[in-house]
Amino acid sequence: MKPQNRYHIIVSPDIVLKAIIYTNIFMFVISLIYSGKNMVLSLNPFYALTPSIDVLNFLGASGRIPIIKFQAWWSLITANWLHGSLLHILFNMMALKTVAPLVIKEFGIFRMFSIYTLAGISGFLLSYFGNVDLTIGASSGLCGLIGASLYFGKSRGGQWGKLVYKQTSGWVISLIIIGFLLPNINNWSHAGGVLAGIFFGWLMGYNEKRGENYFDLLLASFFASITLFLLAKSVIQGFFLIYS
Repeated sequence: MKPQNRYHIIVSPDIVLKAIIYTNIFMFVISLIYSGKNMVLSLNPFYALTPSIDVLNFLGASGRIPIIKFQAWWSLITANWLHGSLLHILFNMMALKTVAPLVIKEFGIFRMFSIYTLAGISGFLLSYFGNVDLTIGASSGLCGLIGASLYFGKSRGGQWGKLVYKQTSGWVISLIIIGFLLPNINNWSHAGGVLAGIFFGWLMGYNEKRGENYFDLLLASFFASITLFLLAKSVIQGFFLIYS
């Protein structure tokens, strides 16, 4: 029995997607609590409920400052789970609920999570080389899912493949437009995420090419474990740093 069938009851697409969203929400709430009076309360929707920069730094923001100053290479993973405002997390989580089910359907639960993680790492790594000082947000991993969907649509072809390719191409164009119109958008992260999603989508393959196997399960489990460890470590260390 294939892993996606054997563990379908325990690890269903709905559970995985909710776990990703709830973890993002949890980290956002923690960042606000730790920020305390340094939290930004603004009527401007782009800055409403903005955590402190210092708090985001020790919770795992990435970029040249954390990596060069603190050697925080682990931030390439944790930054994908932090957000800079209420609007930021709302936009990313709504987009995730739209894109992730498609990737889960065509690639499977485990490959989806691995692509999401690897694309996040790739996007923040490219941001580092692009001289971005500080960067956070699930959009890097989200763009990876868009990239994987783009690859799937182009590779599969047919009526369904063309429909997926057309839709995801529209998402990519929207990302480019948003990147130039809205403030504080990390285009390096978006570009790195999309390119990584295309590459890892090709490397891992989708369900019509091969079904998910135990390697996919183990890889996703490894990424989930290291992510939870790093996030828990940053939350616990932050607690003692602030309240001790």
